[in-house]
Amino acid sequence: MSAIYILWLRQLKRYFRSKSRIAGSLGQPLLFLVALGFGFGPIYQKAGGGNYIEFLAPGIIAMSVLFSAVFSGIEIIWDRQFGFLKETLVAPVSRFKIMIGRTLGGATTASFQGVVVFLMTLAVGFRPHGILSLLLAIAFMFLIAVLFTALGTAIASRMEDFSGFQLISNFLVMPLFFLSGALFPLKGLSPTISLIAAIDPLSYGVDGLRDALTGAGVYGVGMNLTILGAISVLLFAIGGYLFSKIEI
Repeated sequence: MSAIYILWLRQLKRYFRSKSRIAGSLGQPLLFLVALGFGFGPIYQKAGGGNYIEFLAPGIIAMSVLFSAVFSGIEIIWDRQFGFLKETLVAPVSRFKIMIGRTLGGATTASFQGVVVFLMTLAVGFRPHGILSLLLAIAFMFLIAVLFTALGTAIASRMEDFSGFQLISNFLVMPLFFLSGALFPLKGLSPTISLIAAIDPLSYGVDGLRDALTGAGVYGVGMNLTILGAISVLLFAIGGYLFSKIEI
C-alpha cells in the first residue's frame, strides 16, 4: 500500500506544480458554459426545456473530468521518453500496484478539476438542488475519473509517441462526450442515437451528475452507479494488464 500511496502522491504533486496546465484546462469548460449556456439558453427555454444552464452544467463538469482523466495517460509516454518510467518499473513493486497508484492519482486530480469547474458553474448562475447532493456528485466525478484514467492508461501502454496517443484519444473522447447527453436531453431521441447513448459509459456519468445536482436524471442513481462501477473495474483490469506488458 505504501508504494500505491507514493505513486498517488507523486501524481498529485506533478499536477499541482503545473499552474499553466490547471489554468489552461479550465478554458474549454468556461467557453462551453458561456457560449452554449447563454447562446442556446433562450432557445432551450422557448422549447419548454427550462433553464439550459441548469441542464448543461453537469455535462460540462463531466466533460472536464473526462478530458483530464484520459489525457493523464500521456504522462506514461512522457515518462517513457525521458527514462522516468524505467526507473519506476525496475523498483521492487508489482506493475499492477504501480498502475493502481498512477490511476488513482490521475483520477484524484481529474476529480479536483471537476470540483473547480463546478465552482465555475456557480459563477454563471447554476444552483444545485441540495448541499448533501454534492457528496453524491463528487462520487460520480471520481467514478468517471477512474474509468477514463484507466482507459487513458490502457491506450498509453500501447503507444510510444505523443501524436499517436492524442489521435487515438480524440477519436474516442469526442464521440463519447457529444453522444453522452451532456449537451442535449436523452429523451425523445431517434432509436439509433438512443442506442449509441445507452452503450456510451459517459452517459451514465453525466446522467448521474445531473440526477445528483438537479434531480433530473433518466436512468436512476442506482443504475448509473452500477454501470459506471462495473465498467471501471473492467477497464482497470484491462489497463493493468496492458501496463504490465510495457517493454522498457
